[in-house]
Amino acid sequence: METLRIKDIQSIILQIKNIIDSNQDKLMELDSVMGDGDLGFTMTKAFAAAHEEAVKSEEKIPGKLLTRLGIVIAKTSPSTMGTLIATGFMKGGKSIDSYDEIGPEELAYFFEAFARSIMDRGKSVPGNKTIIDTLFPAAEALRSSANESLVKSISAAREASLKGLDASTKMKAQHGRAAYYQDNSIGKQDGGATVGTYIIEGFYRHITQLSI
Repeated sequence: METLRIKDIQSIILQIKNIIDSNQDKLMELDSVMGDGDLGFTMTKAFAAAHEEAVKSEEKIPGKLLTRLGIVIAKTSPSTMGTLIATGFMKGGKSIDSYDEIGPEELAYFFEAFARSIMDRGKSVPGNKTIIDTLFPAAEALRSSANESLVKSISAAREASLKGLDASTKMKAQHGRAAYYQDNSIGKQDGGATVGTYIIEGFYRHITQLSI
C-alpha cells in the first residue's frame, strides 16, 4: 500500500474506535489516578461519532474528511482531551486537503500539523507528560521516513509513539489535573499520552494489514 484514500480513512477511524472501545476501562483507570476518570467514556463517544460520520460522508478528499471528523469530535466530546483531539484532526486534515491521496510525505504533514496544533491549543511542549509526548515523536519519525514506504513510515511512527509513552511515564506532569500531583505523577502512565498511541496504532493496523 503506497497511498491512503477515502475508504482507507474510514477503515482507520474504525480501527481507532475499536482500539479505544476495547481499552475504555483502561483509560478510565488511568484517568482516575490523575484526572476525573471519564477519559475512556469521552474518547469512546468521540470516535463512535467520528466513525459514524466517516461512514456516511460523501467527501472524496481524505484531508477534508479528516477535518470534518475533527469538527464532529469537537461537537460530540467537548472535554479537554476531546477538544485537543478535535483540533488535531481539523488542523491536520486542513494541512493535506489539497491532496487526493495520502502517501508517506502527506501523512507526515498531517501528523506534524496534528501535533503542533495540540501544542498550540494546549500550551504544551514535549516533556510535559501529555499526548504530545507520543504524537510529536511519531510525527518526527514520519518526517524522517517520508522517503520510505507507507508501511515503514507508520511502523517507525508506532515505535516512536510507544517509546514516547514509556518515556512520559517517567516524567512529572505539568498540565491539567495531573499537574496537581507533582512528583507523585512520576511513574504513572498518562491517559492522554496513551490515547496518542491508540491513534497511531489505528493507522498502523490498517496500513500493515492491507500490505500483508
